[in-house]
Amino acid sequence: MRLILQFGIVMFLAAVMVTAGVSQESEQRKVVRSKISVLDIGTKQVKVVYMGDTLWEAPNWSPDGQYLLANSGGKLYRLVLNKEKPQPEAVNLDAKYQCNNDHGISADGKLIAFSAWTEGAKGSQVYVAKADGSNPRLVTEKAPSYYHGWSPDGKWLAFVAERGDGNFDIYRVPAKGGAEERLTSHKGYDDGPDYSPDGKWIYINTDRSGTWDVWRFPAEGAGENDAKAERVTSDEWEDWFPHPSPDGKWMVFLSFPKGTKGHDGRMNIQLRIMPMEGDKAGGAIQTAAEIVGGQGTINVNSWSPDSKKFAFVSYELE
Repeated sequence: MRLILQFGIVMFLAAVMVTAGVSQESEQRKVVRSKISVLDIGTKQVKVVYMGDTLWEAPNWSPDGQYLLANSGGKLYRLVLNKEKPQPEAVNLDAKYQCNNDHGISADGKLIAFSAWTEGAKGSQVYVAKADGSNPRLVTEKAPSYYHGWSPDGKWLAFVAERGDGNFDIYRVPAKGGAEERLTSHKGYDDGPDYSPDGKWIYINTDRSGTWDVWRFPAEGAGENDAKAERVTSDEWEDWFPHPSPDGKWMVFLSFPKGTKGHDGRMNIQLRIMPMEGDKAGGAIQTAAEIVGGQGTINVNSWSPDSKKFAFVSYELE
């Protein structure tokens, strides 16, 4: 969603997402059906919890395990999981907020952070509201800004931003409001920041090594010239949106075929998981599922609170 939102709400609502490196035929294929599913990492079984003939994206699992938060058509919705056939229930946000697929729930379940475009804004900005959508407040004055992760203690929001130099880097801002802090400075494209459950690390995807890989750096910042940043994945897949599990034992991420330049397209991809041992960056990578996905599949953290399952979106294309 990074570049699309800068061109306004019409482009934001378009169903066709263009990705460099994908054929022209693929670029023009539209999503005709979305499946919000849950994968059990122990059994590798997938359960479809909701299917819609519109574009749905980016489920978050609530900290109490009761519902998923997802977006569609610029709005946020809850899917209550203990119902036989969960149906979307709109979060009561003012219609002026055109939400994208960057949103999340605080660890205590009381607040939601979300990125949205509003009329007159120069791009996406980050907001915080109560879990029911009431009392929204702006936390990033500058645009474009895209939320991606709460710190475990609820004090910080990690986000991606471009600040006039054409370079997307990682920033953080106090959840209560305040000055933003730049955490990375490399000329590569950094995206998808998410905190480790102990709050010590921020995991990202970046093309700074020439391909899209998972990296990490200390939560306070990557240091001068990003000297504290560490590479985590390095195989031929193009890796995006790493999400550590709440118990710190696993990390799930999205993997595109070699040479895919961005993440906006939807194509045959893999959901992959990596065991995490203590403070080590990662272990042997396993394929959890092969799906048609991409933008919107797991842009934000979607682990269940018990770390046994994660939610994702897959697509059927015309």
